[in-house]
Parts: sequence; C-alpha cells; structure tokens
Amino acid sequence: RKKTLENMIPIIHGLPGFVPRSFDGPPILNYPVQFPLGRPTSDNLQAICLNGEYRPSYSKSYFPDSGFGQQKRKANTVNKAESWLSTCCKGNQTWGKEVTLCCATKAWELSIQSFCEEASSIKDHIYHCCFLRGDDRLNCFQNDAPNPNYDATEELPVPPLPSTDNFSFDPNTCQRYVRGNRGKVEKKPEKVDMSFPPGRPTADTIETLCRNKKQRPLYKTNCLTGLGYEWLARQAKTINRIEKGFKQCCKKNQRALNCADQKWREELDKYCVDENGGQVDFHCCLGDVSNDRYNCFQDASPDPHYNMTSATKELSLHNICGTHKIVKKKFPVGFPIKSFVNQCCPLSEDHKTACFEQKLEEISEMCSSSKTVSPAVRRCCRTSSQEPTQCISKILMDAISKATTVLRQKKKKRCPLS
Repeated sequence: RKKTLENMIPIIHGLPGFVPRSFDGPPILNYPVQFPLGRPTSDNLQAICLNGEYRPSYSKSYFPDSGFGQQKRKANTVNKAESWLSTCCKGNQTWGKEVTLCCATKAWELSIQSFCEEASSIKDHIYHCCFLRGDDRLNCFQNDAPNPNYDATEELPVPPLPSTDNFSFDPNTCQRYVRGNRGKVEKKPEKVDMSFPPGRPTADTIETLCRNKKQRPLYKTNCLTGLGYEWLARQAKTINRIEKGFKQCCKKNQRALNCADQKWREELDKYCVDENGGQVDFHCCLGDVSNDRYNCFQDASPDPHYNMTSATKELSLHNICGTHKIVKKKFPVGFPIKSFVNQCCPLSEDHKTACFEQKLEEISEMCSSSKTVSPAVRRCCRTSSQEPTQCISKILMDAISKATTVLRQKKKKRCPLS
C-alpha cells in the first residue's frame, strides 16, 4: 500500500512530493535533485542549449528551512551549473561549436570543483566522487549523471533562477589543434581577432557603416588550415562577402540602407546553410529564416552600431610584428629591429611586452659602450629631456604608426588569429 500511494504523489516542476511521516521512507527521497549533471560533449551540446528551460531548477522554497544540507548543496550546484551553461550557450559572438563546448566544459568542471570544495569544508557526508582527483573525479560524476544527454524532463518551461555566482569565460584560453611541423598535430593557444557577426545596417548606423568601411578589416583564410578552424574560416568568408556588398551599396546614396540590409540578410542566411544543405551549428541559425534569426544575429554582434571602427585602436610595440616589413622598407628607424621580430613576436601577448622592454634596454645600453652606434641612437643618448629607452621607443612607435596607416589604406586581408 505504501509503494502504491507514493507512486500516486507526483513531483511537478521542482515541487517535492508530500509523503506523510507515518510512511517512514528515506527523507532524502522526498526532495529529489537531478544531480550530478553530465559532462558536456559535442553530442549533447545542442540539447544543453535547446532544453535548458525544460530541465529542473531548485528554489529555496523547494526544501524545508532546516535539514537536507547535502541535497541543498546538490541543488545549488545544479542551479549554478545550469546558469553557467546558459551563459555559454548565449555565446560571445565569434563562438562556434568548438568554443561553446570549451566554455560548457569549463563551467561543468568548475561547478564540480566548487561542490567538492564546499562539501570538504563542512562536517558532513562527502559525496563519494569528491574523494577522487583529476579525470577520475570527473569521470565519476559523469557516470553518476541521471540525465547525461540533457534531455528535456519538464513539460512546461521552468523560470530561470538568478545566479549569485559569476562565471567568467575567456574564449582565448581554449586550446585548438593546429597542424605543426612534419604534419604533427599539436596544441596551440590562439587569439581570435574578428568581429562576427557584423551588426545589421539601420538608418542610425548606415552613415557610420559607409564612412568607416576602409577601417574595417577583411580576412584571409589560408592561415586557417589547421584542424578545428572550419567555423572560423566560414565566418571570415561571410564577413568578406558582406563587406564587399557594403562597398557597392554605399555608392547608391539614397538606396544604400535597403541595399546593405538585403546583403546582410542574404549572406547570413547563406552562412546558416552548410555545403551539404544542412544547418550550421550556430545558435542564431537554429531559428527559422525570419526576424527571430536576424534579431539574434543583431543581438550577438559585438559591434551592432559600428562604433568600434570609429576610433583607431591604440597602437603598441606589439604592432611591429605586423608592420616590420613596411617599417624597414619605407620608415627605417636607424637601428636594427630584426631581434624584436625574431625573438619577441613568436611569444605570447604577456611575454611580448617584457621581451620588447628588454630589447629597448639593450639598445639604450649602447650609449655607455664603446661600440659605434647609429645616428638615431646617438641622438637618444644625448637628449636630456627623456631617457634613452623612451626616446628609442618613441622613434619605433612613430614608424609603427606610419606603417599602420599604410596598411589601413591598402586594406590588406589579415588573419583572424593573432
């Protein structure tokens, strides 16, 4: 009789079933939590994003005020992880499936780490997987997941709960596989420097869009031949086609807006259809060909009002890596820059700065040596208004600025990776 009655008591949309105390059943079963969540994979990523509203969340009112400590911590972990996964699904504009999966994986792993750290700080029964470390711990949680495919388990949408824990994700921290020397596949971190998708042309933005068209870059794709860069190459080609269309539309004066908007819609519709006629795995492409899709692309744009191209990006010594050929040919600085390029440019962004500073110091040290120095360095050695290092840096920055202007005028295609 007890089992029959319990089966008649449903659990609907996060509300626990009421079981009379006289049943003496295990209290923990009265407040079930779908814990833990499964590991994000390329197979379940779409379900993670599509079914987010149809998986349970757990408000504070779900549990009694006292007791059920471990269940509450499990529920909090699920709420936290679901909120973070939602952040990943919204994406950061240039994200494709690869980066979104990277984000989701980091969110899942961080939620597990947080759960185990909290459990170990409380004198309570510790979840068995938390005794393990590294991949063993993650595999244990994955094996325990009651819904590893992230299927929809609720009939009606569940209102999202506000998350008090912030989740910060930098897509540049993701590792991508690229083809190395002798065909060897190796891991290499790459920074994506591309604004996708472009904003939708409007009456408010068409003037800025046309005026700054020469300042917006085009992209080459022959640098994206490594494994895992297909999505980035597809986005680069789409931007190039849109910009080519904008160039033609901006010549039409009164009809420029309608022309540019039509080109923008056509190219993003093409972007959403792959070579085999299927749908591209980009969150905005999941909607129908309608205003919902276009609104999604507009909301996803990192520069919807074309403001980022209105101001010239601040230059730094790092720019010598992309301008050194023009500097050497058209704006010679009077001292060798080969060591800057060969030794500093291959380094990561953080290490480049220290390397450039070291090279400037080495040149300035020539002031106190008996070696013959170039006229430019000699002038810096004699100046009293500033340190030799600052003087040499200014000479180099002036040349970089001039070379950058030449590059912008030529509008050469650049690699989306830096």
